[in-house]
Amino acid sequence: MGWLSRFLTAVTFLAVGVIFSPESFGSKSDSHHSPKIFTYIKLAHLLCFSTAWGAAIWVTFIGGIIMFKNLPRHQFGNLQSKMFPAYFSMVGVCCAVSVASFGYLHPWKTSATTEKYQLGFLLSAFAFNLTNLFVFTPMTIEMMKQRHKVEREENIGGEVGWSKNVEVAKVNPKLAAMNKKFGMIHGLSSLANIMSFGSLAMHSWYLAGKLNL
Repeated sequence: MGWLSRFLTAVTFLAVGVIFSPESFGSKSDSHHSPKIFTYIKLAHLLCFSTAWGAAIWVTFIGGIIMFKNLPRHQFGNLQSKMFPAYFSMVGVCCAVSVASFGYLHPWKTSATTEKYQLGFLLSAFAFNLTNLFVFTPMTIEMMKQRHKVEREENIGGEVGWSKNVEVAKVNPKLAAMNKKFGMIHGLSSLANIMSFGSLAMHSWYLAGKLNL
């Protein structure tokens, strides 16, 4: 199934869900605002939050680890250099929509302290993703390319895992220095990603408390 077919299938299921939602059958709302507008805003918030949350779980704890353990290291790095900008862009957009929709549903002046904290968590996730997208990811990719060049001169990088890099770095000061610099930049990027994930986790706990099953 191609990308367009998958997208149209997802949109179709979403449209069916909207048609059969309670509001579509005339359910009343205690709010003086249009219940349909509120439902659409809540839907935007939930879809964007869940997309960001699911993507963060997959990339941070599953997909990246599986690829690292099974792909030649240079191939893995080149693939990650294409995936991470897309990942941080998507999660950043989703966080932006979540912030906007949550802020609309919970105006600052009339919100409880809990809602204000939740808005802060969403803003934090958004900020950490932007930092990764515009600061740490470009730095990491550039450093990776420089290290790949040195490793190719040493005829390494086509293996799975770090073993050959570690061995060569013991007798190659230039590679050792690059490893240290790359590790620092990549570590900051990973920290920002984990902080974003943690902020989204706090919001997931809040949303779970709102469920009335």
